[in-house]
Amino acid sequence: MDEKNYQDAQKVVVTDIRMPFWSMVMFMVKLVLASIPALVIFSMIISLVMAVITMLFGAMWGFHGMFHQGGPSF
Repeated sequence: MDEKNYQDAQKVVVTDIRMPFWSMVMFMVKLVLASIPALVIFSMIISLVMAVITMLFGAMWGFHGMFHQGGPSF
């Protein structure tokens, strides 16, 4: 968008959206279904970050003997 078009642009304020109830319900259902893959990807990224942090600082926090084969160490 160049400078002339930006200066000529008008501001718009939306005050009402007229949409049938069941159409809005279907829109919300589709929105939730579309967000599931994003949540899966986000949780995988957070899991990787937490795994790296645990690998780097696990010994400092006392996790070094927690995951060996002999059972719980308490």
